[in-house]
Amino acid sequence: MSQPEEDMHLLSLFKRKAEEERLIDIVDKGNDEMQLHSTEVVEMMRVAVWCLQSDFSKRPSMSVVVKVLEGSVDVDNNLDYNFINAVIRRTIADAGQQEDAIGPACTLLSPLALSGPR
Repeated sequence: MSQPEEDMHLLSLFKRKAEEERLIDIVDKGNDEMQLHSTEVVEMMRVAVWCLQSDFSKRPSMSVVVKVLEGSVDVDNNLDYNFINAVIRRTIADAGQQEDAIGPACTLLSPLALSGPR
């Protein structure tokens, strides 16, 4: 409860820090190893965000992720850090609520579509 209200939830904090280009601020300051490798830690956060894009067609394939980890490909710069709306939509949809409660933009996709061929 020592954080401002807008930072009480990690996703909100993460989104704000990403928009401010200050992801380094959320790297564990009490861990010398994390501080020593803070650039790589931030890059891994960006890889995770890229893999979690709400629009599955914007997610990288595993071969691209491997290339990022090898250093031969850069993480996409056009990332959507707005996870909160996607989580709320899925939760409402999973609860069986009506579409108008979440708006027409939400469509449920099968797991096959989400991880479909590239």
